[in-house]
Amino acid sequence: MTPQDPERLRQHPDFIQLVRRKQRLTWSLTLAMLAIYYGFVLMMAFAPGVLAQPLNGGATSIGIPVAVVVILLSFIFTAYYVRQTNQVLDPLVAKLQQEAQQ
Repeated sequence: MTPQDPERLRQHPDFIQLVRRKQRLTWSLTLAMLAIYYGFVLMMAFAPGVLAQPLNGGATSIGIPVAVVVILLSFIFTAYYVRQTNQVLDPLVAKLQQEAQQ
């Protein structure tokens, strides 16, 4: 690898596209999860009565299923990230690696 290779790679259109897509995916999922999580925490802090209401008159409150949804959304976002990485980002990485070997 010559000293010019890393700079040439940084200027490559596929590398620029890879970086932009990865950043957009990472930041959008991070911000969405932070909004969901902190929204839940703020709701517990400032409107605990909403989450404390009994579900169908039983002992379980509305807060329990809402908390489960927050946890499930984190798994769903992780699965989406892995899927996007495997289907979109990995082919770009493979293409760049192939071009770098030539």
